[in-house]
Amino acid sequence: KILVLEPRRLAARAAARRMAAELGEKPGETVGYRVRMETKVSARTRIEVITEGVFTRLILDDPELTGVAAILFDEFHERSLDGDLGPVIESTGRSYPVETRYLGRTPNERVEPQMVRAIRQALVEERGSILVFLPGQGEIRRTAEMLEGKLPAGCQVAPLYGGLDTKAQDAAIRPADAGSRKIVLASAIAQTSLTIEGVRVVIDSGLARVPKYEPQTGLTRLETVRVSRASADQRRGRAGRTEPGVCYRLWDEAQTVALPQAEAPEILEADLTGLVLDLAAWGTLDPQALAFADPPPQAAWTEAKALLQDLHALD
Repeated sequence: KILVLEPRRLAARAAARRMAAELGEKPGETVGYRVRMETKVSARTRIEVITEGVFTRLILDDPELTGVAAILFDEFHERSLDGDLGPVIESTGRSYPVETRYLGRTPNERVEPQMVRAIRQALVEERGSILVFLPGQGEIRRTAEMLEGKLPAGCQVAPLYGGLDTKAQDAAIRPADAGSRKIVLASAIAQTSLTIEGVRVVIDSGLARVPKYEPQTGLTRLETVRVSRASADQRRGRAGRTEPGVCYRLWDEAQTVALPQAEAPEILEADLTGLVLDLAAWGTLDPQALAFADPPPQAAWTEAKALLQDLHALD
């Protein structure tokens, strides 16, 4: 078997369906997938698309990964905790040129009305469907409400974020109906791993909602931040997956230089209790015994161990 790792369930299902379609099959035959609470594999399956969390469980259950010939890490640059536990294989794909246009940003105005104006401008200036990046579910819902009655005929608005059920997510990434245009209002879930047929325009708010762990309180909170240059480039690249495209950015070109180069690896900022528990099951509580790309911070590691001992999850 070949295992293909994806960072999210939506991406795993979409990748498996695309590969199966290339073979004239359905998922569960030569190509299958395995994500949390959903599995489509059979005795015929030779390529299995799985999420990184499922991969960690597979390693813990069978360290030799019996019957697995190769593991491909897709979107490894996201540097998730589960991804950092495995080996690295790098692969580059083809992309088409994307023109970047800067629209600027009004600092005292909410992002939703500015995004509505940008969408209407793009509909006039460009053809094809549009992928819009917003920080999260609230902004997506409000933008969708503000677009009601303001779009030309034949435009379909589809939200896309992690909290949606599988059916709604799959509907968002399907191509627009013949003779119509789709406007997908998405969170960072659509930043990587997805190709939405017909999308040749991206509009990027430049914002993302990310979890921040605070060792002092032991809690993780969500924070809205400016995206990194790496993430902005990833978002722009969604417009050039199948043909040349255009990316509108809701900030000034000079501000791009001030963006951080890349997001910090999750291992440096996340709650490490899950990682510590997985490694204890593996047989070690010494982070120095493993060749991490970035070693976990000592303070967060100590905090995680102490919490697990308080919960009697570690002796």
